[in-house]
Amino acid sequence: MNNLKIYCVTDKIINSLDNTCYNIGWVGKENTPNNYIACNDKNNIFYKEKYYSELTFHYWYWKNLLNLKDHTWVGFCQKRRYWIKKESISKDINLSNYDDHILKDVPNEWNSYESIICNPISVNNVKKIKLLKRGFKSIIKRPSIFFNKNKQSLFLHFDMHHGYGNLQKAVEQIDVKDRDGFFKYLNESTSYNPHIMFITNPTIINEWFNVLFPWLLRCEKIFGFNLLKGYDTQRLYAYLAERYMSFWFKKNTRYLNWPWTVL
Repeated sequence: MNNLKIYCVTDKIINSLDNTCYNIGWVGKENTPNNYIACNDKNNIFYKEKYYSELTFHYWYWKNLLNLKDHTWVGFCQKRRYWIKKESISKDINLSNYDDHILKDVPNEWNSYESIICNPISVNNVKKIKLLKRGFKSIIKRPSIFFNKNKQSLFLHFDMHHGYGNLQKAVEQIDVKDRDGFFKYLNESTSYNPHIMFITNPTIINEWFNVLFPWLLRCEKIFGFNLLKGYDTQRLYAYLAERYMSFWFKKNTRYLNWPWTVL
């Protein structure tokens, strides 16, 4: 019996997943393809997809499909980014051999953990010219950022790429029990676990979404939708969730970093 359910969220048809055990969540504008799971019915936020990205499906799953009595490991990935087996981390994975490498079963190593999150990526290897171009306001406020990589934090990275000051405003809306810790994490960390990808049990999924989506709703009152445009800010709510997820799972669960790949 397979004790792992993976939902891959996409807005494009992924023919390469047709013969896998993955469930495919559809957030595209076109009609939902056969065998894909629609998330524009029942209790949904499909109209926010442009700003929420894969969180649109996550919300639908939470409200309509989540079963707290299920003891299966449940996980999410997204178009082009997939969980892989640990022994495949150094392999050349492509469309001709991906089925040999993508994660399909629960490894024994997971027995001591409650959640699986992506291997982290670093944000502090920034070229000086880009620091000056995108991080000028931050450098003026704190000149040591320019010379010390250890101070090129997640906060700086977000300010550079997703609107200066937006993360500060968003964190101020977070639950009090997490606010100080999240500020500290963002100011001191130079890496995070990306892509809003995680694998855990239904109870923790419910706890996570019960914290995440009310926070994002409060953030909507600050940022709205009309001024969110382009790569930097259009998917602002997904970018915020990505940083918070990295912090929340580390704080509240016994977590394990796990390999993933881009196809």
